[in-house]
Amino acid sequence: MTDKKSALFVQPGVQSIHDGMQETKRKKFVKKTKIKQNLDELAEKIREGSRLHLAKAITLLESAHPEDQSDAQDLLKKMLPYTGDSIRIGITGVPGAGKSTFIEAFGKMLCERGHRVAVLAIDPSSTVNGGSILGDKTRMEQLSREPNAFIRPSPSAGTLGGVHKKTRETMLLCEAAGYDIVLIETMGVGQSETIVRGMVDFFLLLVLTGAGDELQGMKKGIMELADTIIVHKADGDNLRPAQRTMSEYKRIQHFLQSATPGWDTRTHLVSSLENKGLSRIQETIEEFRETCMKTGFWSSRRTKQTTEWFQAMIRDRLIDTFYANNDTKQRVSQFEKQITEGQMTVSQAVDLLFSDEKTELI
Repeated sequence: MTDKKSALFVQPGVQSIHDGMQETKRKKFVKKTKIKQNLDELAEKIREGSRLHLAKAITLLESAHPEDQSDAQDLLKKMLPYTGDSIRIGITGVPGAGKSTFIEAFGKMLCERGHRVAVLAIDPSSTVNGGSILGDKTRMEQLSREPNAFIRPSPSAGTLGGVHKKTRETMLLCEAAGYDIVLIETMGVGQSETIVRGMVDFFLLLVLTGAGDELQGMKKGIMELADTIIVHKADGDNLRPAQRTMSEYKRIQHFLQSATPGWDTRTHLVSSLENKGLSRIQETIEEFRETCMKTGFWSSRRTKQTTEWFQAMIRDRLIDTFYANNDTKQRVSQFEKQITEGQMTVSQAVDLLFSDEKTELI
């Protein structure tokens, strides 16, 4: 019987949280067995157009678990023969330009015209805790209800260029699922948008009215990445300023290098609110594709993108492998201390890290 002075003593009729504790302790903890993915069935369902199974496959791709990564690559290999037939479109823009609004209006129009549209929306991850809002499905509520549309928000997870590390592979899965237009919405992070340019066929830049200040703040590098510039929100009282902004961009384009050989960058007015100018954007994209097919640049750009992807993955793997070594982590930490204390330069520390000789650390 429990002593009344004991901390375990409770009044009669009151259940103690310690009741049955010994019995619980005797129960052996059994780890749940991981359910093995049936990759053949998953691949078949994706080919049939199941959005649920496509989402599961993308989750498998983004998993950091080694077994999941292996399964994801096996699945991707099965899907490769059915990829490559879509038009890959990157969409970026200054903050407040209305990228999500444009994508919803443009995507709905494409679906109504018989296309199947996949939207890969990248949300910036927090630099503090790595979290992400992932709110694009709520921002594109109408498009998400379209049976021929698939929206997948993913965190950037610290990756430069406003894309997820698995964006390229996700794009291939969407193509295998029968989506003939893939839209990649980036978070707009400046010069590193070249990473997005390196994985799409056609690149759209959304800008706002007020060309004077806008052009001052717009980096030349981003403008030279664009195949088409959209002056967005060209409606109501904003129509006249939008027309002036379009004229300014057209004037400046004569002094910039085109993003695609044989193609002159176009500038168009668009109002997603009033559904104006959207058809013209689709016509421009189709004209772009025909032009690149004739010159052979379409296939050469795809080939170059694949080789650049390969090189990028090699660099990522080297970095991961480098930091996976515990001895290396310790040396990096010690060198950081010496650098901040002025005992060596950064270049000296890097040279020592990659030196074959044993280095005595102070």
